[in-house]
Amino acid sequence: MNTTPARPELLDAHTREQIDLALAQYQSQPGPLLQVLHAVQHRLRYIPDAAIPIIATALNLSRAEVHGVVTFYHYFRRHPPGEHIVQICQAESCKAMRGDELNAHAKQRLKVSFHQTTADGQFTLEPVYCLGNCANSPALMIDTELHGRVDAEKFDALIAAKSAAKEHD
Repeated sequence: MNTTPARPELLDAHTREQIDLALAQYQSQPGPLLQVLHAVQHRLRYIPDAAIPIIATALNLSRAEVHGVVTFYHYFRRHPPGEHIVQICQAESCKAMRGDELNAHAKQRLKVSFHQTTADGQFTLEPVYCLGNCANSPALMIDTELHGRVDAEKFDALIAAKSAAKEHD
């Protein structure tokens, strides 16, 4: 498998523009790498491999330094996510309230593991370490919607509702 980042010229104009805007926003600040990466992911929903040499050059860093940060933090995605991002809390409170059962059910229901996207491109499943909803454990977030006391039945209903909404678009 080739792990060499793609050449910057392989990016489409929109993607390149979004990377340039993120750089322009934070490049002049001290130690801007994390801010730039967050901004790129916010704009594109992931960080394309071809963005790494662009960011490295703009911030006077090596490609290895930028790649190392992107791959170290689980928050950063290197591939486009599904239409909906399902984040399941992995913190202690959620674990204590049958969070592992919810994890297993979600993986079985969606037929993916964490950091993967369903075959239809609808859902990306991700672990998250505390959603701040401990009183309603186990918790998950679908896109920007926080849900508490989620069991298998509630999970299935939430996924069905998102799937049905797509069918009606």
